[in-house]
Amino acid sequence: MSPHRVSLFCAAGLVAVALSACNPNVFPVEVQGETTIPGDPSPIPGLLNAFPGIGSFANIDFNQTQEFQNQGVTKDQVRSVHVDHVQIRILSPETQDFSFLENLQFFASAADQELLVAEKFGIDKLGLKAPNPVLELDVKKDVDLAPFVTAEKMSIIVRGKGRMPPQETRLEATVGVNVEVTIF
Repeated sequence: MSPHRVSLFCAAGLVAVALSACNPNVFPVEVQGETTIPGDPSPIPGLLNAFPGIGSFANIDFNQTQEFQNQGVTKDQVRSVHVDHVQIRILSPETQDFSFLENLQFFASAADQELLVAEKFGIDKLGLKAPNPVLELDVKKDVDLAPFVTAEKMSIIVRGKGRMPPQETRLEATVGVNVEVTIF
C-alpha cells in the first residue's frame, strides 16, 4: 500500500472515531404514578369533570431518574424525546372496568407551556373489561418533548371526562418515552 493510501486510510479511521464519539444514543425512560377517583354509588353517578392529579407526574427532573443516572447523561445532552406509549390500568377494585370514562388526554407542561402528547376518546365504548383492564392511549409520535424534558421541572397533566365510578377506583398511569442524547 502506498504511503498516500495509508494516510487516507488513517484519516478516514480518525474521522470515524471522532464521529462515533458524538453519535446519538437512544434509551427508554418510564414515568409511573397512581391516582384515586372517588366513587359515587348513586343510581345516576355524578359527572367526572376533573381528573385527579398524579403526584409523581408533578415537577419531574429527568436528571434524577434512574435511567438518566444509569446512562451517565444529563438533560444538557438531550437532542430529542418522543413518546413511545401511554397507558392507564385499573388497580382496584378488581370488578371495575373503564365504562365510567369517556375521554382522557395527557399533556406535557413546563414553563407555562402545554403540549398534548396522548389522548383517547370513546373509552366507555371500548369494552375494556375487569379485572384490571389496561387502556392504551393514542400517542402523538411526531411531538418532540425535548424542550419540556430539558426544562428545570416538567409535569404531566391528565385531563378526562366521564362519570364517577360506582366505587373508589385506583389507577396506575405509565408514560414511556425514548430519549435521544448526544454522547461526547
